[in-house]
Amino acid sequence: MVIVTKTSIDIDREIASLAAETLGTTTLRETVNASLLEIVRARRRLEALEFFSEDGRFDFDE
Repeated sequence: MVIVTKTSIDIDREIASLAAETLGTTTLRETVNASLLEIVRARRRLEALEFFSEDGRFDFDE
């Protein structure tokens, strides 16, 4: 179940336009949602990288 909240915020249209171009989105709503999702995914990638980079996680000598 997705909970959607309607809100009013000031958004820099120039940055939003650059984000839309990068993300391939066409509306401001899509751009904001895609941007938020990308931030979450980036954080998860960093956490996975940190996890797999821990000392002793892999033994490449065997």
